[in-house]
Amino acid sequence: MKIKFLFIFLIFSLCSCGKNTTVSNNEIDAAKNLTVSAAISLKDAFDEIGSAYQTKSGVKINFNYGASGALQQQIENGAPVDVFASAGEAQMDALEKGGFINSDSRRDFVWNSLVLIVPKNSTLNIKTFNDLRKSEVKKIAVGNSKTVPAGQYAAESLTNANLGDALQNKLISAENVRQVLDYVVRGEVDAGIVYATDAQAAKNSVNVVAAADENSHSPITYPLAIIKDGKQKQAAYAFTNFLLSETGQNILRKYGFNGAAK
Repeated sequence: MKIKFLFIFLIFSLCSCGKNTTVSNNEIDAAKNLTVSAAISLKDAFDEIGSAYQTKSGVKINFNYGASGALQQQIENGAPVDVFASAGEAQMDALEKGGFINSDSRRDFVWNSLVLIVPKNSTLNIKTFNDLRKSEVKKIAVGNSKTVPAGQYAAESLTNANLGDALQNKLISAENVRQVLDYVVRGEVDAGIVYATDAQAAKNSVNVVAAADENSHSPITYPLAIIKDGKQKQAAYAFTNFLLSETGQNILRKYGFNGAAK
């Protein structure tokens, strides 16, 4: 009887050990992955930063890129996100007001500027924003001002330059700033308004013809924050520290961004 009891006990112990080992491995795997939702204008820089961070820490970053407004809505609807990096303050403000982020983690980590671009082979004589009034200019791509920060900044800039009403019927709305860039690269529009960093990424396919007056629109600052319901708090804080480090900031500057806003 004692021998039978001992045998059953050993079998139970072995099964329990196997089960615990499986859970432990899953937890380790989860700790090696971090989900970051980021404005699509950050894609090129963040792809390199993610690779550098994985080499340094062993943590893989799963990036979810899109328009900041769309990403905000995903987080509000319960998307499993650890860190959010927005191209606009309004989207982060809304998440903070709704209690979706850890307020003490919020930082403006970089800033950008707004430019007017045309296709590389454009024959139109567009040199300034005011030239967009010309009758030969038919289509101008901009981001959707309701969900795309670049579109919101463009709308502000055009309004303050007294161009909003004059250009209204020429504007082609895009779902994110990279779509604006693609329209211009493919020659589907006569001009587009994008971030300077987007123009740099496509410098062989577009020409920058003018820069928007910085006083014509809200400051283009990029805030980041840790999501309150994120599962990887420690890894999230470590990644945001890496973004703000000299290494992270140098990579961002490489892609045309300006240093962390103070």
